[in-house]
Amino acid sequence: MIHVVAEIRLHPGQLPDYLAILQENIPAVLAEPGCLDYRATVDFDAGLPTQSRQADTVSLLEKWASPEALHAHRQAPHMLTYREKTRGLVESVQMKVLQEV
Repeated sequence: MIHVVAEIRLHPGQLPDYLAILQENIPAVLAEPGCLDYRATVDFDAGLPTQSRQADTVSLLEKWASPEALHAHRQAPHMLTYREKTRGLVESVQMKVLQEV
């Protein structure tokens, strides 16, 4: 199983528009072969002293059955459309791809 944490940093003020596009795309992602979980999250102030918070950032928490499923996801037609729709909203994307030990 592969875990992905994708951090999407948005241009200031673009969070509502981005979330609308993302929520529209999530059912298609969850229907992909090998997608075990795909969730959008935003920072929550838990009042912890070591917590770092980032405004205008969405973290996607993903689980994939295999690296092949993850690669297929990146090329899925709905993902190409999603990237085109969000192009002007996104400042940067960073991904961590993890496996359990």
